[in-house]
Amino acid sequence: MVCDSCHERDAIVNLTTIENNVVRQLHLCEQCAAERGVETSVATPKHPLGEFLQAVQQQSMPASAEAGKCSFCGQTMKDFRETGRMGCARCYSTFETSMRELLRRVHGGPRHIGRTYNAPKEEVFEKAGALGELREKLRRAIEQEQFETAAELRDRIRVLE
Repeated sequence: MVCDSCHERDAIVNLTTIENNVVRQLHLCEQCAAERGVETSVATPKHPLGEFLQAVQQQSMPASAEAGKCSFCGQTMKDFRETGRMGCARCYSTFETSMRELLRRVHGGPRHIGRTYNAPKEEVFEKAGALGELREKLRRAIEQEQFETAAELRDRIRVLE
């Protein structure tokens, strides 16, 4: 397809505009698209969290601390600032002092304040396990047409529930 503007080069950009409920399509080459302000080169966008963390780190971290490197994966603090991600679990202990300062500045404090996860009590797990076992026995009793046993198991399940 030829460019609708210059009629010389191949069109690589399809520009669709809607004005007054009228749809117009323009097929443009790279140069004509650039003249109209349409970017044709696809650049990998930087992660916004990485940019923010980099700005905070530059303010709070001395240059000597940047030299640190994770002994396991080789990630540096510079790599973390660019990506916003740690390389491995050992990075947290390697960069602990820098991370504490960063978290304090980002979150306003070094401690978590808010909701926490409360694990279910041990008896809940035991009850669920017993119920599962009884239901399986009930299923087998019904398959084997042992209806008296099935009735007893049904009653025990109702008591536990």
